[in-house]
Amino acid sequence: MNNSKNISKELIETVERYLNKSMDKTELQDFEKKLEDSNFKTLVNDIKEIILGIETYELKEQLNEFHKEIDAKPKTYISSKLRYLHLKRIAVAAVLVISLGSLWYFTSNSNTRLYNKYFTPDPGLPTTMSSTSNFDFYDAMVNYKHGEYNLAISKWKTLAEKKPENDTINYFLGAAYLALEKETEAIPFLEKTVQSKSDFYLKNDAYYYLGLAYLKEGHTELAIKYLELSKNETSTEILSKLKK
Repeated sequence: MNNSKNISKELIETVERYLNKSMDKTELQDFEKKLEDSNFKTLVNDIKEIILGIETYELKEQLNEFHKEIDAKPKTYISSKLRYLHLKRIAVAAVLVISLGSLWYFTSNSNTRLYNKYFTPDPGLPTTMSSTSNFDFYDAMVNYKHGEYNLAISKWKTLAEKKPENDTINYFLGAAYLALEKETEAIPFLEKTVQSKSDFYLKNDAYYYLGLAYLKEGHTELAIKYLELSKNETSTEILSKLKK
């Protein structure tokens, strides 16, 4: 497998140190910097779930037996037993990561690469003098266009409470969450936008970003569904790669 070097025994032990908060300051900084890469972060999350699952299993299967042995054996035996269990956990984790990694590499990883290649945040709407008739909305738009997405979301959510069916507010809430790499939060707002019966002028873009959100989430069929409803050339290009 092409990414087998990324699931070595050393990486599994590194993830364990990260989970156990036993890294020194330098190692922690280096590791967190690597986590900025979405592919590496996904792999680390997979290893984390597997480690936690194995630990739960081991507690159920081995704790009683180990406690029986520990009272009757010397400390040297206990130390070697602990080391054996640790190495066994690493070996099992490596096998599971490799097995699951094939599926991850050919689905989630390829989807993530496509998403990263084609996603750019919606540029937002012009904020001109005529915008003062809807000051609160365009005040948030200024924040959005300056990359202050959390602040824009906070303001638009206040407006959404008064106008929950407003397509423009829902669309840009979804766009702002996508810009923050929070696809799960973005999807409900974009879904609401595309399901609206109104002739919303940004609906084509809403289909596109909803398709990208599902692509990043790993829901390829839903990604294809909404990208097909979008009429822009980029959607067609992504679909050609997804359907190969």
